[in-house]
Amino acid sequence: MGAKTSKPLDASDITDLAAAKEEIRHLRAICSLGSNNLLLLTDSYKVTHWVQYPKDSATVYSYFESRGGKHKEIVFFGLQYFLKRYLAGVVVTKEKIDEAEMIYKAHFGAGSSFPRDKWMYIVDKHGGKLPISIKAVPEGTVLPYKNVLMTVENTDPECFWLTNYLETLLVQVWYPMTVASNSRAQKKVILDYLQETAVKFPDGHYGEDFKLHDFGFRGVSSVETAGLGAAAHLINFKGTDTIAGLIIARDFYAGGGGESPGAVAGYSIPASEHSTITSWGKEGEYDAFKNMLTSFPKGLVACVSDSYDIHKACGDKMWGSPELKKLILSREGDGVNPGQLVVRPDSGVPKDIDLAILEELGESIGKSKNAKGYWELDPHVRIIQGDGIKYETLVEILEHLKTNGWSAGNIAFGSGGGLLQKMDRDTQKCAFKCSHLTFKDGTTRDVYKDPITDKGKRSKKGRLTLHQLDKAGAKVKDFLAADTEESAYIKKTSEVENGWVTMQFGKGDPSTDQLVEVFRNGVITTEYTFESIRKRASVPYKDAGASLAEEKSDASAAAAAATDA
Repeated sequence: MGAKTSKPLDASDITDLAAAKEEIRHLRAICSLGSNNLLLLTDSYKVTHWVQYPKDSATVYSYFESRGGKHKEIVFFGLQYFLKRYLAGVVVTKEKIDEAEMIYKAHFGAGSSFPRDKWMYIVDKHGGKLPISIKAVPEGTVLPYKNVLMTVENTDPECFWLTNYLETLLVQVWYPMTVASNSRAQKKVILDYLQETAVKFPDGHYGEDFKLHDFGFRGVSSVETAGLGAAAHLINFKGTDTIAGLIIARDFYAGGGGESPGAVAGYSIPASEHSTITSWGKEGEYDAFKNMLTSFPKGLVACVSDSYDIHKACGDKMWGSPELKKLILSREGDGVNPGQLVVRPDSGVPKDIDLAILEELGESIGKSKNAKGYWELDPHVRIIQGDGIKYETLVEILEHLKTNGWSAGNIAFGSGGGLLQKMDRDTQKCAFKCSHLTFKDGTTRDVYKDPITDKGKRSKKGRLTLHQLDKAGAKVKDFLAADTEESAYIKKTSEVENGWVTMQFGKGDPSTDQLVEVFRNGVITTEYTFESIRKRASVPYKDAGASLAEEKSDASAAAAAATDA
């Protein structure tokens, strides 16, 4: 962690309260160093930026947005984690400054310009808390890309350089935000096919919350990535095998920690992997299948079935054999979940395999047509496809099943890399840019970039506010209706036609601004619960299919170009 304690990590030498407190202080100081030292959580070049701004700068105001990308609808999520984990409270100390100064002098050599005095100013003047204000759209909000999602500015004119020093860390919100947006887009597709081909359960739902299960823990780059990505997915769905997501939801969003039955953000069921089936040997696969049914006699159980021959497994010699079929059809619910076997293929072309095994299971175990005219397996058996699932293949599979007369209610999906890993900051073109500068004499400057080589990187100007057009007042609407250069610029850099607009040049109406201050001077001023975030991000049935044709078109183009499905 960048430093070592000089004492053994036991308490045998601590004999009084004062000694205990000193040891705790010492250990806390050490634990806050290294990857927990905020001064080191930035890009190298930002250490030199404090001398690069105009000399009389007082306030640097910057914003974060999705400038475009794969999905037009963005689900904002993850900022609260970064605020609680890295920015809230006393995050600047002499020990951290000492460590950073040592690292940066060695890192930059003679060119080091580490501003020790400026960091010590934060310690002395602000008690080590960050003199920063952050406003953001409420987490879980769904809005079009090309709109402001977060603004950041310093609250002490001596710390104007701090705003963009924090960019590196704050921009990492791109990841949970992109996972949440991609996950929700998939839920819209799933729900649209369910509404078209399936019938509702008695509770009035289609079971859509459990139609896309998170298989991604092993396929991501770190435990932190797994936790953030899994929590982001759980905004939209409730099935996961990535436990780290439950912990992020619990610790940072009051998402429940198992205090009572069901008091967690996501759920799973007993399921096999290849090793628990193949360890019985090829000739013992039947017994392995029977063992799954008898070891978990009630509720849901999932079994991977392609270890040797998926078609044989789904036929009348294995799952459809008299003995196993009887066990399947006599399964009872466990009080929470229905009695149901979930068959999992894990190889082959997904859309073709899924259709084939539905037909085979339909013949060997039973099927019937639902009220909408689509085939459904006997309710005691369903399938889950977890091989190569991402947005594009999901659409392809569901369309193939529908075309061949099968309901989307027969299938659930598991997704790993396609859900949590196969994306980057450019998936939604996320960027953090300075848009306004205040000088010490009170004058201001609107700041922007407009490169002739890429107009897609044109940035917003001035102080920003975010508005829903149907809730905006006359001030916003009249400004947009006027034939001015400023109005035209706003329309070029924001998705006005989609019901939202980012007002620029300080011309917005604070009374209808959707940005909320969430952090000020080291204190989190607004918090969101996991449940409230889920409600904001929910997909209403009436709107679920509104953009499906457009999404399908985008997916088809992407699928045609993809080679990693």
